[in-house]
Amino acid sequence: MTSTVDTPAATDAAPAPRTPARTAHTIVDSDIHPHALARDIAPRLSAEHRRRWEMFGSRVPGPPEIYPRVRNSGFRLDAWPEGGFPGSDLQLTRDQLLDEYGIDYGILIPLQGHTWGVEQPHYAAALTRAVNDWIAEEWLDPEPRLRSSINIATESPDLAAAEIRRLADDRRFAQVLLSTGGESGYGTRRYWPIYAAAAEAGLPIAAHTGGLEQHRGAGWPSFYLEEHVWNGNTMASLITSMLCEGVFAEFADLQVVCVEGGIAWAGPLMWALDDAWAQLREDVPHVRKPPSEYIREHFWFTTQPIEEPDDPRELATALELIGMDERIMFASDYPHWDFDSPRQAPRLFPAALRRQIMGSNACRLYGLPERPEAVEGEQ
Repeated sequence: MTSTVDTPAATDAAPAPRTPARTAHTIVDSDIHPHALARDIAPRLSAEHRRRWEMFGSRVPGPPEIYPRVRNSGFRLDAWPEGGFPGSDLQLTRDQLLDEYGIDYGILIPLQGHTWGVEQPHYAAALTRAVNDWIAEEWLDPEPRLRSSINIATESPDLAAAEIRRLADDRRFAQVLLSTGGESGYGTRRYWPIYAAAAEAGLPIAAHTGGLEQHRGAGWPSFYLEEHVWNGNTMASLITSMLCEGVFAEFADLQVVCVEGGIAWAGPLMWALDDAWAQLREDVPHVRKPPSEYIREHFWFTTQPIEEPDDPRELATALELIGMDERIMFASDYPHWDFDSPRQAPRLFPAALRRQIMGSNACRLYGLPERPEAVEGEQ
């Protein structure tokens, strides 16, 4: 949604405590971005890796250094904690999101997670392990409503698989995180050790828009407008690569969540793939059924930034044509500037789908219990 936040602007006076009316359905926010500060990472590195951290940092710079520069460094104006960075303060996240909207569960996707993991292999593994340890100790331990993604050294799949196995028994880690910007297409066999470890642990893969190589093949954008609306294209490339390279022939139970990439483009992609596959099946003998069937069996989508036509009925038609109502999950994208309010977002979805999208689908994927229905009533 294009609105950023539906609460009053901050003032000098502290707002009165607020207890929101609870909805009659569970709310799961499938895309919340915490951010580890340097003071969080350095103590969790060995002396060798801490020295490299202090001298060289990580491979991908963060805002505001990135170009094109994103709006307000990418964040809500009211999400900057004193002396910190948006997403670095658990209590502010509670106040502005979990408590403000009565969120039952939130899935964490650390901001470093879709840009780190491409450095020198053992250093990349140390950085991503440090993020995971910080998340467990500073966010998951004190806040039982939260689950997290496992951050991995994506371009070192053997080390990534080891990190997945290290955390596999901690069920507060609900998925394995990829960016959409790999050095190769994510269907290629070099990444299969990641999928093997995720499948072994019974964890879905979450592909989040971002990463160093996300604009490979089309050049780097000159303008933020290009950057901001590019997400669906990179996500479609990831789906096509995984499908055509035979990932799902090898890992029949693997599930993949497309995070922050839109949804409406999935229908035309399925039509094009099915039409071409009917004539080119000999080229991909491991794709044994229409590609649309694999997509409907293995992929999930989050809502932010869902497409917003002027006429909401057009979005309803697009979702109907995609035919994946049971695989769409609400996401706020907190604390980004284009945050989608859990109070406003349901109005965009067809009424019959609101309960599923706002919580039921995510509960099924992540194995979370739904809240009993005997509460104050629907919002």
